[in-house]
Order: sequence, then structure tokens, then C-alpha cells
Amino acid sequence: MGQIPRNLQGVLWSVDVKNLDIESDKNYIIHQILAYGTWKNLKWLFKTYSESQIKIAFLKYPSKDYRPVVFNFVTKILFGLKQLPDERYYVTTYPRIIG
Repeated sequence: MGQIPRNLQGVLWSVDVKNLDIESDKNYIIHQILAYGTWKNLKWLFKTYSESQIKIAFLKYPSKDYRPVVFNFVTKILFGLKQLPDERYYVTTYPRIIG
């Protein structure tokens, strides 16, 4: 799959991109880019992972990083989901759910 470009460091801020593995860290990479990335970052994401891989990471491994407007963009426009996942597991304005 290749290496993660240095220009993604601003989106993947919690780890040096040199220390990320495209396969084993894909859930983190996918969520960070969906939640905080630019169009250029999204293009890289969809070139690197299939739409199916991205959807699976988004739906099976929720991350509470999304602002409401970004959550709506990802679910309704980017993925065209008819049945939306529970936004309490994604949107930062909700209290954290443990368990």
C-alpha cells in the first residue's frame, strides 16, 4: 500500500506518520482523515483504502471525533447511508459512552 505522506501529519497529529502502519493503524487513519481532513486528504484516503474498508472502519469501530456537521457529511453525503449509526458514538457534543 505504500507509506503515509508527511503532509498528513497535521491530521494524524497524535503519532508521527513515520511510526504509523497503513494496515494495522487503518482505523485511526480513516477516522482522523474523515473527521479532520481536507479534500486532498480524502482523495488520498480513497486511493489507499477501498470504500468498503473505509465504511467498515467507520461503522464497526466508531470514534468520538466528529462534529455534527462532519458526521452528517460523512454518513449522508460521502457514504449515502439510509440508516444512520447512533451519533452518540461519533459526535463530540454527546457525553462519552463507556461499554
